[in-house]
Amino acid sequence: MKISKAKVIEIASFKLKPSISYDDFAVLDHSVEVNHVAKQKGFVSRESAMGENGEWVVVVHWETLADADVSMTSFTKTPMAAEFMGSIDLKTMAMNRYTLVD
Repeated sequence: MKISKAKVIEIASFKLKPSISYDDFAVLDHSVEVNHVAKQKGFVSRESAMGENGEWVVVVHWETLADADVSMTSFTKTPMAAEFMGSIDLKTMAMNRYTLVD
């Protein structure tokens, strides 16, 4: 059994704006993961999924809270952040972080 180095779980949930299709957002979401999030220090893994009610959930595992913070700050400065966030109905967005207990 592989032991994960992840100490922080970051969970974001949201719905897309009505004008954004599942297919278009799925491509954008994958691009964000591959071209930014997965390249950040302390990144462990990331999963995205859409529920039956159209709500999306993104779960990211980080080695430390500091790694998660640095990634979030750097993401807001990338050109793809504007497109990603512009696809989301921001009033439906919630983000929480959880720290694993040893």
